[in-house]
Order: sequence, then C-alpha cells, then structure tokens
Amino acid sequence: MALFDWITKRNKSLSQMTRQELRRQELLLQRERDQLLKRINDSAARKQEIFAKGREEKSPEVRRVLAQEFDLKTTEQLMMARQLNIRTKEYLTVTRMRMLRENAEKARSMGSRLGMISERDLVTLEKLIENDSITAEMYQDRLDSMLKMEGEGVESMLTPGSKQVLDIWEQMDTGLIADPNQAFDEADRRVRERHKNAEGA
Repeated sequence: MALFDWITKRNKSLSQMTRQELRRQELLLQRERDQLLKRINDSAARKQEIFAKGREEKSPEVRRVLAQEFDLKTTEQLMMARQLNIRTKEYLTVTRMRMLRENAEKARSMGSRLGMISERDLVTLEKLIENDSITAEMYQDRLDSMLKMEGEGVESMLTPGSKQVLDIWEQMDTGLIADPNQAFDEADRRVRERHKNAEGA
C-alpha cells in the first residue's frame, strides 16, 4: 500500500499535502502502474507463445511442462492484476486530491468544503483500495462522491471522447466490429466529432 504507507510516514493527511507533494506521489504511482501494465502485457504474450508451442508439441512430457508454465504465468498475471487494481485506485486518489488542490482557492471563495477529507474518510478509502472486488471504476465513483466533485466544476478522468473509444473496444470484444482498421477509423471519427461539437458549443 504505497500511498497510505507514504501518508503514515509523512504524518500528513491528503488534505494537508501540498500540490507539489501530491504531484510527486502521482508520478511515482503512475510509473509503478506503467511498469505493472508492461509486465502484464509481457506475461500475456509469453502465455500465447507457450500455448502455441504446446499445441504443436507431440511429447506428453514436454506438454505437461508447458501446461505447468502456462498455469504459473496465469497465477503471475492474476497477482499483478491485483497490484494494478490497487495502484490504479491509489493513483486516482492522489490525482483527485491534486486537482482539488488546484481548485482550492475557488472552493474557499465559494465557502465550499471541497478537498476536505476526514481521517474516517481515509480509513474508508484504505479499505476500498485493499478490497479486490472493488474495481478502479467503482472506486472512482465512490471517491468522486466522497470528495463532492459532482457539480463542483472538476472534470471526470474519463472525457466523453475517451468513453467513445472504450465503447469501440467493447464492440470489438463482443464481435460487433471485427476489422481493427474499421474500429480505429470509427473511434477516430467519434472523438473528432466530440471535439468539434465541444468547440462549437
């Protein structure tokens, strides 16, 4: 739990951290997250190689070894996925607090408690971060609610354009769009339209 270990050692709550401290922690978590993503992708590629090799292998002994290696790689993937889920939730927390810091002056002028977070809230966040059944998306919704970001002028991490890209990927996952080039063109078209409509608004 890198985030909360850091908070404990520094004896500072999130609301007491400076924007610079939050930014440094945000960069550290982002680097860890990127490293985990690379390891997960490398592991997935290795699993495909193992599976393809086992399919062509005729020796039962070699097949058994490859099957064991495939199983171990899967276990490794699941462990890294758990760490990625935790790091993503920690990253979201720090990023949100940095954004709130940047809007603190506006919040104070409006008499808002935006950015104020209690020790009880920190305990709740810690439990949510450790809970594997809480996805990053679920955590983001809960975090936004706790920090009262809805309607306070702080944008969501997911823009309308990025949601369109996610929608295209989901359509590819379900087979609605089979051609990768067609999917890319459609995603590009939708995002461009979003930007164009936003500029014209």
